Amino acid sequence: MKIVRTVRELREQVRNARAAGSPHVGLVPTMGALHEGHLSLVRAAQQAGGLVVLSIFVNPKQFTEASDLDAYPRQEEADAALAAGAGVDVIFAPDATELYPGGFATNVHVGGPLTETLEAAGRGPEHFDGVATVVSKLLIAVGPDAAYFGQKDAQQLLVVRRMVADLGLPVEIVACPTVRDDDGLAKSSRNVRLSAEDRARALAIPRALEAAETALALGETGVAALHARAAAVLTAAGIEPEYLAFVDTAALAPLDTIEAPALLAIAARVGAVRLIDNTLLTPPTADGFGDPPALHHPRPEEH
Repeated sequence: MKIVRTVRELREQVRNARAAGSPHVGLVPTMGALHEGHLSLVRAAQQAGGLVVLSIFVNPKQFTEASDLDAYPRQEEADAALAAGAGVDVIFAPDATELYPGGFATNVHVGGPLTETLEAAGRGPEHFDGVATVVSKLLIAVGPDAAYFGQKDAQQLLVVRRMVADLGLPVEIVACPTVRDDDGLAKSSRNVRLSAEDRARALAIPRALEAAETALALGETGVAALHARAAAVLTAAGIEPEYLAFVDTAALAPLDTIEAPALLAIAARVGAVRLIDNTLLTPPTADGFGDPPALHHPRPEEH
């Protein structure tokens, strides 16, 4: 495994792999502090064969709170060991000036409701501008056949898909299932900042998702009732969510009833740590529980 710091070195690695006959180049974008969720993305990339590139970059443009940026865990040596063990071929670990050199003045903005609600409502539209900008830079730098993202960050996934489709970038955006600990808490780099007490309280978040899923499976499709079921679980744990939203999977528009696959998304602070989680809800009358079509845009050349 190689660790490179510059786009020039990165492109050389990709060029050499393709010249050697690599059938596929996969990119796994991360901000480091790797855990099993990230490694599941690496394994998904490996299934396609070829070169697996993992980026590690704590992107300052997507943080709206300086304290959150400062507190974000950075552990490159440990990350490199995990990546090597998982079979990553190249780690791209640039510093900020490599991606945002002096005079950098370009911003990638995805307009519309996708970037105006949920995470954007609390963190500001600049958050998704930062996501879209850094992901576009990484895609341009690597030129991968596919890039792999976790379903836990569902809104981010939809924003990236919209950007790729609108710009006609020749890359497939692959969604991978949320990975959870044995107790049900979604894997997150932020989890290490939870105290033992707050970790126990945070389990109310996946339980709230499960409460809504169970009620839906029993035939309750009204969002007001489903919301009450999930909110009660959070309240019992002393958690006041920033949002507990039942939305469609196209524009994240709020719903009154669940008549087609929908997204239930939660954001909440537990102690000093902000956590997000979500689940895809499918009413009993719908077929299957796979990702709804809105989460699967075709590659640009397939339009």
